This record gives sequence, structure tokens and C-alpha cells, in this order.
Amino acid sequence: MRARVAIVVVAAFFALPSAALAATQITRSGPLTVTFTFTGKFPEFSGLHLQIVRSGQVLYDAPVTSRLCPNPCTPGDPSAHGRSARILDLEANHEPDVVLGLYTGGAHCCFVDQVYRFDPGTLTYVKTEHYFGNAGAAIRDLHHDGHLEFVSTNDAFYYRFGSFADSGAPVQIWSFRAGRFTDVTRRFPRVIRRDAALWWKLFTHHRDAGQSLIAPWAADEDLLGHSALVKRTLAKQLALGHLSGGLISSGRKYVAALQKFLHQQGYA
Repeated sequence: MRARVAIVVVAAFFALPSAALAATQITRSGPLTVTFTFTGKFPEFSGLHLQIVRSGQVLYDAPVTSRLCPNPCTPGDPSAHGRSARILDLEANHEPDVVLGLYTGGAHCCFVDQVYRFDPGTLTYVKTEHYFGNAGAAIRDLHHDGHLEFVSTNDAFYYRFGSFADSGAPVQIWSFRAGRFTDVTRRFPRVIRRDAALWWKLFTHHRDAGQSLIAPWAADEDLLGHSALVKRTLAKQLALGHLSGGLISSGRKYVAALQKFLHQQGYA
């Protein structure tokens, strides 16, 4: 049984010379106490700092930096009112990890998760990070086996065949094991089928964004091994005139571009 997690979020706001605000978020679970601090207010933050205390000993205490943020990262909740750090047993090995959610800034983009994993050899926590783009990631136990997965979307689909508002992106699932993120989407056909059904429904109801909405459906079906179905369906929709008028004016050119893109992305 997993340890119950006690969450204490302490917002200590006080006036600074720059009229900025300072905040402290404290998360506790089992032997760990994680303290995440930062200064500023949306959309500008600075001084992000993470401390991990294990059984009373400080094993990690450093500024939060990321090679995936073009500018200094901000807390994962852009409003700074949410909880950015979580303590989770990602690998079901009774060794809690610290997951820190970060935001790169911008109108709607983008999200980065950092995982701090305990290294018994050095008695410290080692950071691994992953870029989850526009959608971010929800952490779920999809197989109900204690192992947690990061459920996100393939960020490469955004803007590919339409504007961000019109774009659709297929589900993408990642596991974290032994300090590495691995794409394990194919292990979850039930999730892929549900995602495909969602995109097909949206495609049939929003023909004006058809190019963007049928693309994730095709990707999902390819992952399920239904490439012949994808080819037949695209040919039928092309003949019906449902694949023209998007970002690529010619439906025939769109189909060729989509098939090439799916191949490049490892679907077809």
C-alpha cells in the first residue's frame, strides 16, 4: 500500500522592493519533505529553488533550471496558486520520486516535467526531464498495477495541418523507469481505441477542421495495426471532398503529406 501523501501548501506573500511576491510550497510523504520556492507573479517568476529532505537529512538543495525552457521556467501552474511538486512512486518500487511541473511561458505553451530520482550510490537525487509540449501530461496508473504513466499527446501534430485551435494530436504515453522516459503508447490499445473514436467523432462534426482532426485518428489507427483501414478511409474522404480547404488546399496533396508525416513519426 502506498504511503498516504500529506500536502501542505504554504503561500508566504510579502512585499519586495520590486513589488514581486514570494511563495513556498511544501509537500510531505513518508520520509520526504519537498520544499519548492519561487519569487514573482504571473507571468514573470524567478528564483525557483527545490529542496528535498529525506528522513531529516537534506539530500538535494539547488536552483531549478531546465535546458528545455528558452527562458527561465515558471511554476507548472502559471497562476502560481497550484501545487507544482508531487511525491510519487512512479516505478512501484517503494522508492518515492519527486515530480516537478514547470511551464515554459507563452500564450498556451509549454509544459516540462522534471523527475528527481534517489541515487543510493551518491545519496542524492538525480534529475531527468521531459518536454510535454502544449498538452502537458497527466500521471495515471493505466494498468492498475502500481506503475504510473505520463499520459500526453504527440506535440508534433500541433500546427502541422492547421492552427493551434484547430489542431488535434493523438494520445502519447510515457513511462519513467531507471532514470529514463520511454514511449509505451502501443502497450495501451484500449486507450488508443478510445482516442481514435474521439477524433473520428470530432472529424465528422467539424469538417472545416477536417485535415487537423483526421490526422490523429489516422495515427491512432496505424498504432493499432489498421493501416489498410487508414488508407481506405482517407481515399473515401478524399473522394467525398472532405479533405480539402484546410491548411493544404489540395486534398490529394494533404493525403500524401499526412502519410509522409505519419511515417516520419513512426506510425505508418
